[in-house]
Amino acid sequence: MAKNPIETICVVGSGHMGWIFGFQCAVHGYPVWLFDIALEGLERAKKNITQEMNTRIDQQQLSPEEKKSILTRLHFTQDLNVGVAHADLVFEAVPEKLEIKRKIFAQLDQLSPSHTILATGSSSLPVSQIEDVTQRFDRVLNTHYYPPIWHMPMADVMRGTATSDETVDRVRQFIQSIGVTPLMVLKESTGFLFNRIWRAIKKECLTVVDTGVATFEDVDRAWNLFTGIFNKTPGPFALMDTIGIDTILDIELVYYQKSGNEVDAPPKLLTDKIDKNELGVKTGKGFYTYPNPTFQNPTWLKGGN
Repeated sequence: MAKNPIETICVVGSGHMGWIFGFQCAVHGYPVWLFDIALEGLERAKKNITQEMNTRIDQQQLSPEEKKSILTRLHFTQDLNVGVAHADLVFEAVPEKLEIKRKIFAQLDQLSPSHTILATGSSSLPVSQIEDVTQRFDRVLNTHYYPPIWHMPMADVMRGTATSDETVDRVRQFIQSIGVTPLMVLKESTGFLFNRIWRAIKKECLTVVDTGVATFEDVDRAWNLFTGIFNKTPGPFALMDTIGIDTILDIELVYYQKSGNEVDAPPKLLTDKIDKNELGVKTGKGFYTYPNPTFQNPTWLKGGN
């Protein structure tokens, strides 16, 4: 066992990944402080968490008593000092922009207790590009999860330039304790492990549609028919809608800026969506229209609308 087990969690950013991670931790018994600078973000997170619990109650996966217990472990705050005051682990889930993450990590380093581990949930940025704004190189690392965690229970774990073995051990045990499998990345890799593989799939899916080879619906149908996991995870384009088209663009730009190769440039298909503010679930329209996307229809997988 690690010398100092992780007991209290702070999540910085209450967006899609933030509330999902915080909820997963609370379900597994951890006190969680969910921080966001915007009150509306926290209110939206509360609503999403309540909807998820009510769905589980309807499906008899959760009891009303368990719901009450989970809620007692969830705390929402706009005060970062309060959020990190007792945290053993801080999970950063802010937008995928390096300058924002560096600013947040500098604040976290100043405000968090000396023993606290700082983990970035970045989808593509290695913590080595962030760590130098802190004074705790041995207690920073990448931990990238895949939403929704309860359907895709895995996390990429990648060190910074001086992350200690104790930090990695503590985080690995914590990840296992919330019902997630840690995937250990042995050397620095843009996109980590599975996200790097997913990026190759995502990129080719976008190219197939952007060049007029097929519709995004048929790409998603092909994915679901091939993998056999239609009832658990959506197809690539539905998943991009869930993550947010703007976030997808930010991730693609990281790869493009790193390689400088035009083949890695984000396709027009993405930029057109953003120009029209079709960002996915959060704006009501992305590749699909929400809240009732066509891929949820019983006949959709067979080619119906």
